[in-house]
Amino acid sequence: MSVFVLAGCAEMMKVLQSAGNVPLTEAEVISGLKEALSTGAKNAAERLARENGYYGDNLIKILLPDEAKVIVDNISRIPGGEKLVEDVIIMINRAAEDAAKEVAPIFVGSITQMTVRDAFGILNGADNAATNYLRSTTFNELYALYKPKIEASTEKRIVGNISTKDSWNTLTSKWNDIANSIAGRLANLKPVNTDLDDFLTTKALSGMFLKVEGEELKIRKEVSARITPLLQRVFGSLDTKTAAK
Repeated sequence: MSVFVLAGCAEMMKVLQSAGNVPLTEAEVISGLKEALSTGAKNAAERLARENGYYGDNLIKILLPDEAKVIVDNISRIPGGEKLVEDVIIMINRAAEDAAKEVAPIFVGSITQMTVRDAFGILNGADNAATNYLRSTTFNELYALYKPKIEASTEKRIVGNISTKDSWNTLTSKWNDIANSIAGRLANLKPVNTDLDDFLTTKALSGMFLKVEGEELKIRKEVSARITPLLQRVFGSLDTKTAAK
């Protein structure tokens, strides 16, 4: 393992050169990548934590599953129904925006534990390598943060003391009775087993990491996004490497 790590470091130091051909130190590489991850994650989280951070962005706005179309179509037929549906969607997105306010410490904890091997893989990896690192090391903790907030939104009573989750469970239960019947099986109908809170939480986290990925790409590709000398030095070495190819 020691030989492997030392070989990796040697290769990294061989490849990474800054302006003026002064080799980057291992400490600079690690610090630069931690700074880049912190900057990207912080920027993404701050944007999502603002009002309409999720709801106002059609790319990541959290909507109900496709299977909920029956609920949406029927509620929309009653006076004020469309507003009720939209209010549910707003509440779900507000819950995600609220959760985004608390993600920074989770990201920082992951970044602090980055190893030399992690750094080497990220710097010379794909354009979303840093995002993939954060996803693999923080997903479970972020899920535990987001899900209770999403659950509180879906359990809030809206019409006739019925919550979004109640409507969802009623819909899927009735559908599954049909799908699991002899007639349903002959018609090749498939039961719906979507856990609503899990679905919405996963969608919220997908949106979070999509924004982190966008921030990472900026730092890798746009000189103006490298807002500190260390970021300019570390990621500038990649520009030199790309130009050499």
